[in-house]
Amino acid sequence: MSPNINLQGTPQLIANINACQAVADCIRTTLGPAGRDKLVSGGRGVTISNDGATILKLLEIAHPAAQTLVDISFSQDAEVGDGTTTVVLLAAELLANLKEFIEENIHPQSISSYIRKAGKIAVETVEKLAVKAEMNEMLLKTASTALNSKLIANHSDLFAPMVVSAVQNLKSLDNLLQSIAL
Repeated sequence: MSPNINLQGTPQLIANINACQAVADCIRTTLGPAGRDKLVSGGRGVTISNDGATILKLLEIAHPAAQTLVDISFSQDAEVGDGTTTVVLLAAELLANLKEFIEENIHPQSISSYIRKAGKIAVETVEKLAVKAEMNEMLLKTASTALNSKLIANHSDLFAPMVVSAVQNLKSLDNLLQSIAL
C-alpha cells in the first residue's frame, strides 16, 4: 500500500483528533505544581479539583476517541497511581503532531509504523544516556518526588524509605523466583 493515498475516512480521523485535543484542553492547566483548580458542575453536584483523573471522571464524554483518552488515564491511575494528566496530554500532543500527516493523506498504517520505529529509537537513546547513580540515594529521591503529589506529601521523609524498602524486597523476591525457576 502506498504511503500517500486519498483516504475516505480522513475527515473522521481529523474529527477524532480534534475531540481528543478538546479533552486534553480541559485538563491542560491542571498539570504540575502550579496547576489550577477546575470547577465541574453537573448532575453529580459541584466539584473543585486540580486532579486530571478526577476531572475526567466527572466529564460525560460521549465521543469514542475522546473516551479512549479517558480510558488511558484510568489505566495509568490503576497501574501507577499518578501521571494521569501527563499521559492524556502526551497522547493528545502526539495526535496533534500526527494530524498534519493525516491531512497530507499519509496512510495511518505508515504513521503507526514510524511511531513504533521512533519509540525504539527513543528507548535506545535513553539507555545510551542513562548514568549510574548511588541506587539507594536515587531511589529515596525518586520516592520522595513521587510522594509530593499525594496526600502524604508532608510525611515523605517517613514514607519514602518504606517505599524503597518495599521495592528492594520485591526485587529480591523476583531474583529468588527467577533462580528457583532455573
